[in-house]
Amino acid sequence: MDFALNEQQRAFQDAARDFARNELAPHAALWDQEETFPVEVIKRAGEMGFCGLYTPEALGGLGLSRLDSAIIFEELAAGCTSTAAYLTIHNMVTWMVASWARPEIARDWVPTLASGEKLGSYCLTEPGAGSDAASLKTRADRQGDHYVMNGSKMFISGAGSTDVLVVMARTGGPGAKGVSAFLVPADLPGIQYGKKERKMGWNSQPTRAITFDNVKVPASFLLGEEGQGFTFAMKGLDGGRINIATCAVGTAQAALDAAVRYVGERQQFGQKLADFQSVQFRLADMLTELVAARQMVYLAAWQLDSGSRDATTYCAMTKRIATDLAFKVANEALQVFGGYGYLKDFPLERHVRDARVHQILEGTNEIMRVIIARNLLKDGALESLR
Repeated sequence: MDFALNEQQRAFQDAARDFARNELAPHAALWDQEETFPVEVIKRAGEMGFCGLYTPEALGGLGLSRLDSAIIFEELAAGCTSTAAYLTIHNMVTWMVASWARPEIARDWVPTLASGEKLGSYCLTEPGAGSDAASLKTRADRQGDHYVMNGSKMFISGAGSTDVLVVMARTGGPGAKGVSAFLVPADLPGIQYGKKERKMGWNSQPTRAITFDNVKVPASFLLGEEGQGFTFAMKGLDGGRINIATCAVGTAQAALDAAVRYVGERQQFGQKLADFQSVQFRLADMLTELVAARQMVYLAAWQLDSGSRDATTYCAMTKRIATDLAFKVANEALQVFGGYGYLKDFPLERHVRDARVHQILEGTNEIMRVIIARNLLKDGALESLR
């Protein structure tokens, strides 16, 4: 059991860190303030391979493991949480199309997604179907060589600015087995985008509702077979939970780094803040919790890469603990800064705002507990989870 990163992983980490420092961090505050979606920077990320990290090489991706990808996403998130989080969503879309589209469709669409030339959005959540995703109501009814799609989606990252939608829609009866997945070009007639939502954080990516009004989707754009959509959605979310967890860790690392620099410079009562034992203890707890969260991310990514039967449980545990601890670390870092941490002149308040949503999306942390408990209480689960 070797916990050290190998030479290739160190190279990926260094490349992502350099990109984050040069292309993301210097602009993150302005993107947040002006709610700018930095498409050109995302395309440059695509040139680095960051838009198709775990997409197969045969379709233009890098073909990396989920562990390698998590290492990269953490570094990107330290530069700009919001933009890195969008990149994780785009990577999930690209991988889903590569995995389940018909070969000719995959060849047409995946290389441009993996390069960042085209951007994608993932469409699962609906106004009335959040945590209970299997109750979604958007329908796609087969009519000849097309499906006619009607319904609406909510909280869709990148919506209105992306080229490709992966949409979960009902083709059969109620429940999970009636859900299918589709690749939907984002400019098809009948697709309407709502207003850009005003959000607490994640402001460098637009979030909108999407309405489908008699949208004709070619039957060849069905992913897999009818009724497989919910399974695909959950497989996507396993990886998505690791991605969000590692974004949270990257944000917390940036917040801790800022706090350490600050306490080494700021003086009160005739000494540096770093000399106060109470501050030292706070930083020690922050580092310990951050390392614990990172190791949990690596473990879950390894479980997913290994095809473990417990991978879903580990992804849920990781998402729960990493996003909770990372938000705590970011909040503690803000506290170290005192009143300055509350000012937009410093990045701490942005780190806190961006980190908060990680406890909600890709399944709330309450739903993560449901998944963990359900699997824990299965026969034989205790032994397999040791």
